[in-house]
Amino acid sequence: MTSKIEEAPLAELNQRLGLAIPEEILEQAVTHRSYSFENGGVPTNERLEFLGDSVLGLVITDELFKQNPDAPEGQLARLRAAVVSSKSLAEVASTIELGSYLRLGHGEETSGGREKASIVADALEGLIGAVYLNEGLSTARDLILKLFADALARSAAAGAGLDWKTSLQELTAQLGLESPEYIVESSGPDHEKSFSATVRVGAKRFGLGLGRTKKEAEQEAAALAFNSLTT
Repeated sequence: MTSKIEEAPLAELNQRLGLAIPEEILEQAVTHRSYSFENGGVPTNERLEFLGDSVLGLVITDELFKQNPDAPEGQLARLRAAVVSSKSLAEVASTIELGSYLRLGHGEETSGGREKASIVADALEGLIGAVYLNEGLSTARDLILKLFADALARSAAAGAGLDWKTSLQELTAQLGLESPEYIVESSGPDHEKSFSATVRVGAKRFGLGLGRTKKEAEQEAAALAFNSLTT
């Protein structure tokens, strides 16, 4: 049973959101699998995360479509990828201090799980899924647009620079350099892998790019290489 110590932060989270999500579903939204493993298999946030990911994608896609009436499909896809990236989700989660409400197992707690981008990003998607289930799409949309307002604004200003791999490929061609080659390594268990990438242009290496996916790490490495070659 949830303790009074746990109930207070969850009530505070509802206040931060300006909503009244039932505690049972709110608890599930912030429950990491490590907590479930140590507490008799209580429901985790993974199903809610799956749902929230789809709701978030729909709302952000719809908003970007409306905000960028002349943007081609490829550009819209890059804008969306930037807004819903693990890094962006973690930044949004920090604005409501979501990490402080997580239910984590002892191992994750002691290893700094409340600060891990992958864990707080997943919890944010779980929270969105919980809001959608309890309040419907309209309320979920309002919350998403409120939380992601800054991320949407940044994406509007980022332009073509969002696709750093393409930008780097074009730059190296213009400079008469060899095509970029990416070297990627992974670490961590299968359910929570992280990736690091460097990019080699000729004999020179640039990076280190980090990400939750191979693509994210490569994009970060490409951005570092691009900026190095143009400064």
